[in-house]
Amino acid sequence: MDHNAHDAADSADGIRRDADSRRSVDTTQTFGHDSDLSFIPFGSDLTEAEHEAIGALPARAAMLLVRSGPTAGARYLLDTDVTTIGRHPEADIFFDDVTVSRRHAEITRTGGFFELVDQRSLNGTYVNGERVDRAVLDDGAEVRIGKFRLNFFVSPVDRAPATDA
Repeated sequence: MDHNAHDAADSADGIRRDADSRRSVDTTQTFGHDSDLSFIPFGSDLTEAEHEAIGALPARAAMLLVRSGPTAGARYLLDTDVTTIGRHPEADIFFDDVTVSRRHAEITRTGGFFELVDQRSLNGTYVNGERVDRAVLDDGAEVRIGKFRLNFFVSPVDRAPATDA
């Protein structure tokens, strides 16, 4: 097959095979449909060490606990006004997986409230099984970013006090 015939064959199948096609392209792998992201809440099966870590959180801080995914068991302290989450190596919370966008989401702290803001990620960001663009995080909320499932916990100091009736 001569060079021109080879080029024609490439064109026929719609694939371009030249020097430009070897450029590195940043991609995020999509996975399934929303129906594949069934929400099955975790029980209250925290370990004693996890309970202690949550109990030791200072005022105006929170924690993300990875419940499933490649880094299950990891804990991330949220103690700044903005925490970035993504596949970018400079993200505050770095998830090295193709199901996570480079700049997937941010968690912003305003006063004692934390809000999760999706950064136009390909696979979306989920809170308690619902896809969200932004959502205020409640204590115990489940967050899903790519294949990672996390639970959000606020400092016990910042929890609403129980009212005596």
